[in-house]
This record gives sequence, structure tokens and C-alpha cells, in this order.
Amino acid sequence: MFTIDDLADRLGGYLPSDEIQQVKRAFYYAEQAHDGQRRRSGEPYVTHPLAVANILANMHMDHQSLMAAMLHDVIEDTGVSKKALAAQFGNPVAELVDGVSKLTQITFEDKAVAQAENFQKMVLAMSRDIRVIIVKLADRLHNMRTLGALRPDKKRRIARETLEIYARIAGRLGINTIRIELEDLSFQAIHPMRSERIKRAVASARGNRRSAMREIQSSLQQSLDEEALQGTVMGRQKHLLSIYKKMRDQRKPFAEIMDVFGFRIITEDVANCYRILGVVHNLYKPVPGRFKDYIAIPKANGYQSLHTTLFGPRGMPIEVQIRTREMEAMANNGIAAHWLYKAGQTTHPIAEGSHARARAWVKGLLEMQRHAGNSLEFIEHVKNDLFPDDIYVFTPKGDIMELPQGATVIDFAYSVHTDIGNNCIACRIDRHLAPLSTRVESGQTLEIITAPGARPNLAWLSFVSTAKARSAIRHALKHQQQTEAITLGRRLLNKALAPFETSLEELDDSVLQQALKELEIASQDSLLESLGLGNRMANVVARRLIDVAHDDLLDSRSGTFDGGKAVLISGSEGMVINFARCCHPLPGDPVLGHLSMGKGLVVHRAECRNLTEHKNDPDKLFTLEWSDAIDEDFPVALRIEIESHRGLVAELAGLVTDADANIERIGIEERDARLSTVNLTLSVKGRVHLARIIKRIRNLPNVVKITRMTN
Repeated sequence: MFTIDDLADRLGGYLPSDEIQQVKRAFYYAEQAHDGQRRRSGEPYVTHPLAVANILANMHMDHQSLMAAMLHDVIEDTGVSKKALAAQFGNPVAELVDGVSKLTQITFEDKAVAQAENFQKMVLAMSRDIRVIIVKLADRLHNMRTLGALRPDKKRRIARETLEIYARIAGRLGINTIRIELEDLSFQAIHPMRSERIKRAVASARGNRRSAMREIQSSLQQSLDEEALQGTVMGRQKHLLSIYKKMRDQRKPFAEIMDVFGFRIITEDVANCYRILGVVHNLYKPVPGRFKDYIAIPKANGYQSLHTTLFGPRGMPIEVQIRTREMEAMANNGIAAHWLYKAGQTTHPIAEGSHARARAWVKGLLEMQRHAGNSLEFIEHVKNDLFPDDIYVFTPKGDIMELPQGATVIDFAYSVHTDIGNNCIACRIDRHLAPLSTRVESGQTLEIITAPGARPNLAWLSFVSTAKARSAIRHALKHQQQTEAITLGRRLLNKALAPFETSLEELDDSVLQQALKELEIASQDSLLESLGLGNRMANVVARRLIDVAHDDLLDSRSGTFDGGKAVLISGSEGMVINFARCCHPLPGDPVLGHLSMGKGLVVHRAECRNLTEHKNDPDKLFTLEWSDAIDEDFPVALRIEIESHRGLVAELAGLVTDADANIERIGIEERDARLSTVNLTLSVKGRVHLARIIKRIRNLPNVVKITRMTN
């Protein structure tokens, strides 16, 4: 069994003796705290923190990370407090332990919420010290190695969570050794039979491929030696989940996946990488379009390498990766390489760059967390944002920006700055105007055009692909809806107060505070927002305010709220005034408003049949008037019965365009051999504009009947 003395011997290779003693002291403290506790497998509990520390020792992590690994379950599973840990081992170690500890004290609605809340806490801890996530990954890796003692359903749940969150984070931070093992262990837990069959097939195929692998490896090494280039050629093995995903996604049999031979060439410096690339391209013909230069443009997690695919002997595909020793260390250890180099009392630009990128990523997570509505929404954003294939675009100043595959102009705008995303109205791609929904491609130069009064559009959510853009748009829309709801709520409440010859502004603050207390509402804005969204009735709130102000006033009034000035609508209220799709109201139509809970005011034509059910509830109905300053287009539906003839659609389209309107939708149904019915949805300025269009359509010789549709 692995012991603390074994670990101390390993640490002697890179840590000074006083720091090793501190790690041993943390182990003995944890051993005492966990005394009597056992794992599901029956082993003493302290074997788990010792194994976690051993995983971190493989990455040459610093002594504080190793101490935190020893103590990471002490706060959660024993009576020891964070304060006691800080007194014993110092604040940095106590903060690391607190960041890794799970939230078990709070009762959650379900496991999903618990895990989401848990992850949020970890992100906040990561923002203070990035080592938190490395300790957490090592903790999760050992838990995955020892899943055997758990029930199958629990195994699958933990494995899915590992695959969706922790393996992806390990990849995002470039710690590929941990990522690959987490993925394979998760695959084994979720699909044990598939995993076992692929494992056996790989072992069998490896034996058959051995001679071909040796032949290719020997020819590559010989070519390097002939050119006097220093480089070590080694075979590269595919891991189980990677093979399974390729079989499933590319619908390829196992034999085709294993037909690809993978090699890695490790050399001394960057110049040699490019020289070796020339040598291998000279030896075997490269496959067009399959070369990637991740040295010039590293991946988001700091990964650097040259990738090329070659036609090998007898047409066998060969995948070759060429990188320096430092890049190899980065590929395996990612951000942990920062501490690996630190342990040797040196710094390396690759490791430092990885550390900076990791900090930028955590900063992005924190911004996402602030904008997310709740923990589940936040964790969904994180899942979606982790590890798409990156593309690289340029700002007008020539700076490189990384974006996921499938990102749009809007995603780019938000990646530059949230305010630029919120205020963008147009874009130039390579100096040509392009729609905001355009998917960007590597190498393009993007310029965002903004306007101070511009706001995000709800439709953007249907095509953006980055979590940062999605969460920022939702946050802005929520704030926009709140502001608009408060404005509408104020208008509705003042209308309800009008019969009492007062307004919200004229009421004493003490009256308002007393009413808010009785209604159990925190603030005036919260009250107005709930009125604007239709969650409370303006008439009921008005009665309460008047009742508080004058106890006898209601007795001297009728208590009815009909009459008073109608609520004025201008068409630009935004998200809290909606125009009903059943009757398509237009400026100039007599209209009524119906308060719908959570949506705000829904505007209907006065004769709309859908208002019938609400006429028994007059408190929710409002008389509305159109403002004279409306300058918007509104949809309206027409039904035209017309004799069928060639060029019918073009004729109608030309007529509508000449009348300064737009066709949103058109559909044609054949009634019989002679007549057709055209269902036309137009955008018009108002009732007068519509009348002008209808008059033009009526003048067509083949029109039999034209009707404005409702309900």
C-alpha cells in the first residue's frame, strides 16, 4: 500500500525538506481527523487524500496544493473548522481546502441544483486561487478510479457529471493526462460492455499493427538522422472514448478507425519543429487540407504543436504531431506546468502564457455567473462553452480573437466587450457589411458598428453559440424588461389613482411605505414591476394606497375605476406591451389592453373574440389610445379570393412594394379550378396605410373578395 513515506521520497525530487515536512504534518493531521472513517471499499479514509496528493505530485504541484489535497475533506467530513485549519496551516491552505470542499450543509431541491451550486462555489474559489480546480480534478480522478464499490446508478450519475464538467475543465486547462483518464473511466462506468469490447479489440489490433508501426517509426527516425535533426519519434495510442466517439459520430467500423497510425515527434526548439515538418512531408506525401499550425496560433488552453496527416506506405493514413519538450509538458500538464517550471526555480513563457489564459477563462466564468439567472442556467452555459473547436479572427487593429466553431458576429462582439455586444447594430467582415447572424470563419477581419441607444434583440438567442453572449443577452433583456415593466406599472397605477384625483407622485412617502409593508413588497420599483408584468392589479393597489392615505375616502367614492384617461401606447414600449397575434391590432383601430400575468399588457382590437372571457374581469381590462408619434410597422393578415392566373404572386408583391409595405408571409390555396385563396401577412404603418393597400388590391381585375383576418 502507498504510504506517506513513499510520497515524501517522491517529493524529495523537487521540493525542499522543510516543505515536505509541512506536507507530512498535513497528512498526520488528516489521519487523526478522519480516524475511524472508512471508504465504501473498506479502506481507511485517509488513503483517499494521500492518493490525491500523489496525483498532484506527478504534476510537481507546490507544497500548499499537496497540503490542501491531504486536508480537502476535513472541513466537510469532520468537526474541524476553516478557522482551525488556518491557525494550523495558514490562510492560503485553508482557502484552498474551503474552495474544494463540497456544499453539503444546504438542502437543495434536487441533485442537479446541488451540483450546480457546488460548481458555482468552486468557480468563485478558482477566481481567488486557480490551484483549487487542480486539486479538485485530482480528487475527482481518484474517486473515478475507485468507483467500483458504488451502486451502478450512482456510478453512472457521477461518471456523466465527470464527463460533462470535470473532464472538459481538465481539457480547457490543457491537463490532458487527467482529461484522458477521466474520459476513459467515465466511459467504462456509463457503458461497461462497450468499453470492454473496444479495449479487447484495441489489444488485439495492437498486436497486428506492431510490425507496421515499427516500420513507419524507423523510417521517420532514419529521415531525421539523415538530416542531422534532433528528434524522438514515438507511437501515439488512441484512448477508448476517442475511438468510440469516432465510430459513433463518423459511423465508421473499428477497423477503419484503427487503420490510422499516430506518431509524435519531440524535438528541442521551434525552428526544428518546422524543419522536421519539411522532412516528413518529403518522406510521405501530405493529405491536402489536413495541416494545422498550433504553434503560431495556440489553442485556447495553451496547447501548441504542428499537426499533419500523411499518405504512408500502401496508402495507410499517418497522423504526425511535432512539438518541443516544453510543448509536450504543456500538452500533458497544461496549467499545472506553471508550477512544474516554478518547482525548478525557472519560468517558461509557454507555462506563464497558459496560466494567464486560465485566469482569463476564470474571469469569463465569473462574468457569466453574474449574468446567469440561477445556478442551473450558469452550469448549462459552462457546459456549452467548454471546448468547441476554436477558430481565429482579427480585430481591425490586427489582434487575434479566439471563438468557438459556429460563432456569429454577435458572439465576436460580446467577446470583445459586453457593452459592444449590447450596443451593436451592424458589422463589416473584411470591409463588407454583413448580417449580425453571419457565422464567422478563421482569418476574417471583423469590425463592429455600435449605436448608443441600441439594445439586444430576443432573436439573437436563437443563433448565438457562446455562453458569454447568451448569458449577457439574457441579462440585458431581463434588465430591459424590468425597466419597461416599471414604466408601464407607473402608468397603470396613475390611471387607477386618477378617479381619486391623485397620482403616485402626489402621495406622501409614508403612505407608500405603509402600503408596501402591508402588501409585503420590498420597494416601490418591485411594486411597479409586478403591476407592469400583470402579477398584481393596479386597481387593488390603488385602493390600498387610498385606504392608507384617507380611511374615509373610499366610503365617499363609488370605488369603480372606469373612466379616467386611457393608457397611451406608442408602439415602442418593448417587452412589456405585446400586440396580440390573434387580431393584429393597428394604429387607428379601437383597442383594449388585457393584463397577462408575467407578460404585461397584451393589446387586442376592441372587437376581438379572445377578449370575451376577460370582460367579466374588468380590473384586468384597460382602455387604450394610440399615440400620434408612432413610427413602426405592424403585421396584419389579409385573405384574398382571386382568379388563378400566371404571375399572381409577382403581381401582388409588386403592388404591395409600390404601396411602401413589406410582405412577411404569403401562402396560396386552390379552392377550385378557377379560384385561389391567398393568405397574405403584411407589415404596415397603420389602419390608413392598410386601407390604401386594400384599395389597390381591390382594383385588380381578378380579385373576388378581400378580408382582413382576425382570430
